[in-house]
Amino acid sequence: MARPTRQRIIDEALRLFAERGYSATAVAEIEAASGLSPGAGGLYRHFRSKEEVLAAAVREHVERTRLDLQDGMLTSIAPEAMVLSDRLRLICRLGLAKLNEEQYLIRVLFRDLDKFPHLIDELRDGLVGLIYLRLATWMDAQPEYAGAGHDWEATATVLGGAVVNYWLSAAQFHGPGVDLSEERFIEAWVRMALSLAAHPAPATHTAG
Repeated sequence: MARPTRQRIIDEALRLFAERGYSATAVAEIEAASGLSPGAGGLYRHFRSKEEVLAAAVREHVERTRLDLQDGMLTSIAPEAMVLSDRLRLICRLGLAKLNEEQYLIRVLFRDLDKFPHLIDELRDGLVGLIYLRLATWMDAQPEYAGAGHDWEATATVLGGAVVNYWLSAAQFHGPGVDLSEERFIEAWVRMALSLAAHPAPATHTAG
């Protein structure tokens, strides 16, 4: 199904901003990549400026994350479905997958968003902060963590930050500085999270 013109503009603009930088990307280039006549002003039928396109991309990704979490992205990983180590393993994989999904936006964030502090605030509160809060809520609800007495918001920030740091090292610097595969990172992350349980259990895979 063909994407609406407005959506094509947002998607292609974000890709170009990530690849070339916001300032180096011309409106005509966005129009051409979106299937519009370059320089004919087609973008301005949907957006008042290039900055408004960037703001729309940020808000679209924030809203998509909010809906994902609202629809049970984490809460569907229930204690009765699998042992804690496998639940944590799935959480870590979901985090890495989410970062891959948002890779263009993250590249723009590091390259250009210092020029737009209001958009950084929206990303921090609506994307990063929301994910960490949902992770904290999820961890607090797991029976294995009952009675552990941890500050779950701080703990989720540390664990979530580790996932972000690993992904950034792999995606932006072609590796974390040591020979560390994604699987090794995930297993280390799971062991660290398991150690927080009131009565820690070993990290094991369930059958199948």
